[in-house]
Amino acid sequence: MKDTGGPYLSMAAFCEKTLEEKDGVMSFIRVIDRVNITARGPNPPDEMPAGQMPLMAVVTLRSGSARGRHSLTVRPEKPSGEMMPPAETPVLFEGEDRGVNVVLQITLQADEEGLYWFHVILDGNQFLTKIPLRIVYHPIRMASS
Repeated sequence: MKDTGGPYLSMAAFCEKTLEEKDGVMSFIRVIDRVNITARGPNPPDEMPAGQMPLMAVVTLRSGSARGRHSLTVRPEKPSGEMMPPAETPVLFEGEDRGVNVVLQITLQADEEGLYWFHVILDGNQFLTKIPLRIVYHPIRMASS
């Protein structure tokens, strides 16, 4: 395998919350890769209704030989394979072990049940990884009183 020299991916995940301490150390609370959606009632829809889902994506990179300003993109892909609009943010690499912790607030327009992939791309063309998120829909029929 050929080493690109950096930047290097340290972590990519979804979580519910992030904390940054005074010394700059970050904590990622409740890392998730699955969301259960439940609809209850006498006639819940058989198919998952479309809706918005707020997500917090965390991508941690270490510079290696990378220097300067770059662009980080997270682009969702539906279970059907359709690509969705990306979230993009600038990043600054200072070199060596210095890195960046990117926290992106993403609102997913979820209209399909199944496995969503979030492509993590640097500068529009350097694929870094994909983050999985499975959405599971549970219709629960309840007798009306």
